[in-house]
Amino acid sequence: MSRPAVFFDRDGVVNLSPGAGYVLRWEDFHFNPGIIEALKLCHTRGYATILATSQQGVGKGLMTQATLDDIHARMQAELITHGAAFDGIYACTCLSSDPDCTCRKPSAEMLLRAAQEHDLDLDLSLMVGDADRDIQMGTNAGIPLTIRIESENPHLIPATHTLPDTTGLAELLESCLAEPTKSVE
Repeated sequence: MSRPAVFFDRDGVVNLSPGAGYVLRWEDFHFNPGIIEALKLCHTRGYATILATSQQGVGKGLMTQATLDDIHARMQAELITHGAAFDGIYACTCLSSDPDCTCRKPSAEMLLRAAQEHDLDLDLSLMVGDADRDIQMGTNAGIPLTIRIESENPHLIPATHTLPDTTGLAELLESCLAEPTKSVE
């Protein structure tokens, strides 16, 4: 039976935004306040958690795929200690200028692939992001509920909910996610 998921953007949502740059090494990766609690809540409620991130620093040659994989492995190792690890990680490393890229946000490709590989019900899922491309990606995948974390990014595409930062994310998810005893059909 398919289950719902909460999809998360990485930089600016899961970890502190690096600003205009990139998180190029583990030492520069810092979890946002409240994100571990939010991930744990998703698991408690029976939701899959999926990371969908654009990491064109790889495409630009600023870091290798192996370095990105190492950052994600260390992130997962830390999250495992809290019972909050992601069920899947999807990263588009293409350049924004790559005309052959089909996975770059706001394309729904990463979410659709995750839904297929993890048997997810997108109609019952949520998208959490800090940029229009995240919100649009969720909408393009047919996800009905979107949560925007405020950032310096332009906000031209409306989200279902908006939070000033991640500190209140678990509380908002508490009211948005179905109870595990309720049917999520």
